[in-house]
Amino acid sequence: MQQNIFVLNAVNSIANQIILELRDGEAQLDRGRFRRNLVKLGAILAYELSKSLQYKTVEVDTVLGKSSVNILESPPVLYTIIRAGLPFLEGFQQFFESSDCGFIGAHRIEEKEEIAVTLGYSAIAPFAKQDLILVDPMLATGKSTLTALESILQNGSPGMLHLVFAIAAPEGLENLTKCLDIPYKIWVGAVDECLNQNGYIVPGLGDAGDLLFGKKI
Repeated sequence: MQQNIFVLNAVNSIANQIILELRDGEAQLDRGRFRRNLVKLGAILAYELSKSLQYKTVEVDTVLGKSSVNILESPPVLYTIIRAGLPFLEGFQQFFESSDCGFIGAHRIEEKEEIAVTLGYSAIAPFAKQDLILVDPMLATGKSTLTALESILQNGSPGMLHLVFAIAAPEGLENLTKCLDIPYKIWVGAVDECLNQNGYIVPGLGDAGDLLFGKKI
């Protein structure tokens, strides 16, 4: 795995239990549990990502003296692709409480020859040389991510781009690394085997949006 790709389950931790429950068909029947697990996984990945950000030293007065501590120089700007990304974003907001948030609506279109992505609703949060974090539960082909980024990056240049996924396919990771031409790092809960002929992650966990909010028409 490339140096700028962090894979959470490459090292054993309690996060593996969360990923297991996200995948398990029986556990998925409890929509609230699935949603809470995605929030938890987002929070864990937010903590891991926070170690790579820039910090400054400040002093705080205690009842017995002074103490110095390193805190973030500035909060990152958070983005997500709705609708499936909303609980994942919530996990990040638990750590980056003062961050501005942007939202992109991306819709996958099943065409005969290839998978296409069209954008809908967008709420662009401003950024100028700050760290920009885009979170989305599933990275399949990478087309949704790249299409969303094309829209977002028309509005500025981040200091560092962080792309965060719960589950990723190798094909999507390869597509991102081939297409991105700005400083970036990718953070993933688990990397799966492959995409099937329909462009879905195997073994994956199913349609995250449907599992979170119900089927769409």
